[in-house]
Amino acid sequence: MNKILIITDAWEPQVNGVVTTMTTVVQKLQEKGYEVDVIHPGLFHTFPLPNYPEISVAWNFWDLKKKIKKSNPDYVHVSVEGPLGVTGRHYCIEHNIPYTTCIHTKFPEYVYERFGIGLDVTKGLLKWFHNSAAKTLVNTESHKAELEQDGFTDLVLWSRGFDSKIFYPCPDGGKQKYLLYVGRVAVEKNIEEFLKMESDLPKVVVGGGPSLKSYAKRYPDVDFVGFKKGKELADYYRDAACFVFPSMTDTFGIVLIEALACGTPIAGFNVTGPKDIVIEGVNGSLDDKDLQQAVTRALQVNRDATYKSSKTYTWDTVADQFISSLVPLK
Repeated sequence: MNKILIITDAWEPQVNGVVTTMTTVVQKLQEKGYEVDVIHPGLFHTFPLPNYPEISVAWNFWDLKKKIKKSNPDYVHVSVEGPLGVTGRHYCIEHNIPYTTCIHTKFPEYVYERFGIGLDVTKGLLKWFHNSAAKTLVNTESHKAELEQDGFTDLVLWSRGFDSKIFYPCPDGGKQKYLLYVGRVAVEKNIEEFLKMESDLPKVVVGGGPSLKSYAKRYPDVDFVGFKKGKELADYYRDAACFVFPSMTDTFGIVLIEALACGTPIAGFNVTGPKDIVIEGVNGSLDDKDLQQAVTRALQVNRDATYKSSKTYTWDTVADQFISSLVPLK
């Protein structure tokens, strides 16, 4: 039994942490001898998601059932709570097929920040989606505890990794000439806390998103450089004096450990995600309310110690955790 079917609404060419996680894990699973089928939006007719045109959503998702039958897998994992995920969940329940899911983000908080929809509504929908799964993978201990308090069941930890061939420190420590943000430029990322923060160092934003044009116009002194990847992205990390992560709603943040791997300390808020990764005074600093104070303290952190703190995060470990969570169909 070694064929895994992954059903996901997030896949290439989307650029985000979910896609990075799933594409890398698929590669690692194949290296470990598993056959992997991925059912993703690129196999369907799609339309761009309103406000997020870079995300394509499948509309003829009813064809998914035929694809599941054709795959004939030994294990099923439903990755995202989109049209394909909901249809895949329904199929599994209808045919008494055990499956696993994962919670990548604080979706209720995202929706609240973006559209003002109450948390109880979206949390209820998420519990409906995930609590029927045999196991649900979550990123960190603190998020797991929060979800359990909200009534989520059968949760298991699933970490994240980085590519050490790309993300590594400069021998000379880098240029350390600016404050850096990497990620989606959107209101739910709380990025404006970083943009409006006073600093003697210039600010650089790597990434795109629905708020890019408005923020670039509102903050002309900030250098918005767009999407970057590979060595070019790593160079931005390496030359930053500090990586600033203002989000209050992320559950992990792969960008955090990419920054650490380049020796760049982190500043952020003391919330789920950062507080599971950042060790005060060792690889960065967190503050309950004042992002500027967190940056001031993080700038004093030793970059070699920062780099060393990243070594526990590997994609092989992530793949092994995924494998151990799988539940066979028979």
